[in-house]
Amino acid sequence: MPRIPIKASLMDRFTKQDELRKQWLDQYVKVNENRPELKRFAGIVGRVVTVNYNGKALVDFQDGGWYDIPASADFLVKVDPAEGAKYKNVNSAQVIPEKQG
Repeated sequence: MPRIPIKASLMDRFTKQDELRKQWLDQYVKVNENRPELKRFAGIVGRVVTVNYNGKALVDFQDGGWYDIPASADFLVKVDPAEGAKYKNVNSAQVIPEKQG
């Protein structure tokens, strides 16, 4: 069966999102408190679960929900792993679920 060519722009888009994923995946973050739409997350440490193909980081802020926030330094601030120790993962967004080997 012949291969259907994929447009280069589509491949560039996937490459860009993969780079964002490498940069943000499993990082402990806080929100940029200067963004009014993110004030409700001020001072809370979250963990980036993944980055979707819309360029949004899915962030678990320990309240049972995942929030999509643009994966950008304009919106998210990486925190020191020591400060990430404040993060208490109590829902399904486990880094390594206990049932996996």
